Amino acid sequence: MKLVSDLLIVLVALLHFYFLYLEMFQWDKPRGMKAFNLTPEFAKQSKRLAMNQGLYNGFLAAGLIWGLFAGDPVKIFFLSCVIIAGIFGAFTVSKRIFYIQAVPAILALVILLVG
Repeated sequence: MKLVSDLLIVLVALLHFYFLYLEMFQWDKPRGMKAFNLTPEFAKQSKRLAMNQGLYNGFLAAGLIWGLFAGDPVKIFFLSCVIIAGIFGAFTVSKRIFYIQAVPAILALVILLVG
């Protein structure tokens, strides 16, 4: 079970590193605008905010990777942060965020706690 939960944690971390990439470097490019359904005008106006958001996603990813070495309390903390962010995003932006961000973290947390 530890291997499965660690693999899921790596998957969640990789997703958040990808979110960092999209938000910090692709926000106003075709890939970023398509991923977030943005107009060029909005992408240009909100680019700095998106870069900040991307940085936070990078911190979540780094914390999850750190948890692989630091132990279960760190894993639980950062998975919980991802889940809360995913739930908040679902309520405030799009339900899609729940499935993309929160569900993989919920699966990883459940398997971690059961194992």
